[in-house]
Amino acid sequence: MNNPMSNLDWAIVAGYLLAVVGLGIAAGFMRRTGERGGEGGHYFLAGNTLAWPVIGLAMFAANISTVHLVSLAEAAYKYGLVFGNFEWMAGFTLILLSLFFAPLYLRSRVATLPDFLERRFNRGCRDVLSIVSLFSAIVIHMGVALYTAAWVLRGILGLAPGATILGVDALLFFIGVLGILTGVYTMLGGLLAVVWTESVQTVLLLVGAVVITITGYLKIGGWSQLAHTLASHPHPLAAVPNSGVTWGTGNFLNLARDAKDPSGLPWYSVLLGYPVLGIWYWCCDQTIVQRVLAAKDDTNARLGPLFCAFLKILPVFLFVLPGVICVALVQQHAFGDAAPQNATDTYTFLITHLLPVGLKGLVAAAMLAAAMQTCSAALNSTATLVAYDLFKRHRPAISDEQLVRVGKITTVVGTILAIVCSPLFGHYQTIFQGINKLISYVAPPITAVFLLGVFWRRASGKSAFITLIAGIILGFITFYLDWQNIYRGDFMLIAFVLLVACMIIMVATTFLFPEPFKAGAELLVWENWREPLQNKFGARGLGDFRILAGVIVAIFIALFILFR
Repeated sequence: MNNPMSNLDWAIVAGYLLAVVGLGIAAGFMRRTGERGGEGGHYFLAGNTLAWPVIGLAMFAANISTVHLVSLAEAAYKYGLVFGNFEWMAGFTLILLSLFFAPLYLRSRVATLPDFLERRFNRGCRDVLSIVSLFSAIVIHMGVALYTAAWVLRGILGLAPGATILGVDALLFFIGVLGILTGVYTMLGGLLAVVWTESVQTVLLLVGAVVITITGYLKIGGWSQLAHTLASHPHPLAAVPNSGVTWGTGNFLNLARDAKDPSGLPWYSVLLGYPVLGIWYWCCDQTIVQRVLAAKDDTNARLGPLFCAFLKILPVFLFVLPGVICVALVQQHAFGDAAPQNATDTYTFLITHLLPVGLKGLVAAAMLAAAMQTCSAALNSTATLVAYDLFKRHRPAISDEQLVRVGKITTVVGTILAIVCSPLFGHYQTIFQGINKLISYVAPPITAVFLLGVFWRRASGKSAFITLIAGIILGFITFYLDWQNIYRGDFMLIAFVLLVACMIIMVATTFLFPEPFKAGAELLVWENWREPLQNKFGARGLGDFRILAGVIVAIFIALFILFR
C-alpha cells in the first residue's frame, strides 16, 4: 500500500511532536519548590494544586489512549456498539470514586495507594499492591498504548508486517521512538508536565475523533440511513475468507445483548463483571487516582472525577460509533470495492479513505497524543511508587532532591521495560480483548481489599494480606489457563467469581485471625455509608457533588435505556 500521507500531514505530525515535548520540558522549568510537599511534592503530586477541571481532563486523558481509537473501532466493526458498555459503565465507578474513595485519600494525604493500604492494614499489603501497581503501569497502561500506536503508524505508512526501518522491525522502531519521546518530557517535568500535556493532548484527541465521526456520519446520510443500512445488509467481513464472521449487523446499534451474541458480552456479564474491573481501575489504580491525590482540596477531589464521568459519555460516539459507521459505508460501497480486510485496520482505513489532506495529519497526531499521554501518566505513577514506596520507606531521611533523582531514573527504566513488554499484546486476537483479560485477572483481590477495608471496620491486616496473595495466585492460574488455551471462559464472569472468592477469603480470615483496629486508621474507614454523603462545605446547585452525581447517574441510565 502506498503512503497516503501528504507532506502537509507529516508536517502537522512533526509539529505536534515538537510542541508536546517542548511543553513538557517547559513544565519542568516552571516547576518550583512549593509550600506543600517540597520539591518532591511538586514533582510527584504537582504540589497539591490541581483544580477539578484539570483533574477531570487529566483522568480522562490518562484513560483514553490509542487503544480506544483503534480497538473500540475494531470491536465495533466486528460486533457493533456493545463494547461501548465499558465506557458508560465507567461513569458509575467514577461516581463511587467521588463519593466514597476520594475524600478518604485526601483527608489522609497519602502520596500513593500502597501507602494508603499500609496505614489501613500493614506493610505487607503495601508491598503487594506496589508490585501489582508497577506491573499495571508498565504492562497494562504503557505496553498496550505503545504497541497500538506503533501498529497504527505502520498501517498509515503502508508498511507490511515484517518491514524494517534502519534495519529494525518497523513495529519495534515506532514503539522505541514513541517511548523515548514520552520518557524525556515526563522525566524532566514530573506530574506537572504530565497534566499540562494531557490537557492539550485531550483537546487534540477529541478534535481528531470529532472530525472523523462527523465526516463519516454525514457521508452515511444520518442516523436513519445508518440504521436502515445495517438492518438490510450482510456483514462485510462475512465475504472475507477465514474471517469467521457468520452473523449480521441488525443489532449493531444496541448495547444490551443476550448469551448467544457472538461478541461474548451478554448484559449480565457487563452488570456483574464491570464493577470488579472498574472499581480497581478508577478507584484503586495509582495511574488514574494520582490526579485525585494531587487535588488542592476535598471539593476539587470530588468534582474532578465527576467531570471525568461526564466526559465518559463521549467515547461511545467518538470512538465506537466510527467503527459502526465504517461497516455501513462499506455496505453502501462508499469506497468502491475497498474495505478493511481485518477489523484491526478499521480506524486506519477510515483515516486514509475518509479524510482530506491535512486532516489525516491532524488525526494521526491525535493518535500519537493518545498513546503518549497514557504512557506519560503511567511513567509518572511508576516513578512515584518507586520513590515513595521503595526508597523513602526504607530511607526516611532521603532528601527531596534525591527522591526526584530516583523518580527520573525510574522513568528511564520504566520506559525501557514498556518498550520490551509491548510486543506481548500480539498474542491476543484483539488488543481490546488482551487488555481487559489482563485486568480481569489482576483486579479482583485489590477490589475486594479496598471495598472491605473502606467500609468494614473489622477487616484485619492479616486477612487483607492473605486475600491479596490468594487472589493473585488465583488470577495467575486463570491467566495461565487462558494463555495456554486450556480454558477460555467469559472473562467478565470470571472476574466476578474471583471477586466473590476473594471477599469470602477476607471475611473468613478476619474471623479466624482477628486483630484490634489499627491505631491511626480512623481517617481511612467510614463509620457508615452515609457519612461521606454529607455536604460539609455548603455547596449549592451543580457545585454540590451529590446533585451533580445524581444528574450524571440519570444521564447514563437514560443512555442505556435509549441504546438498550
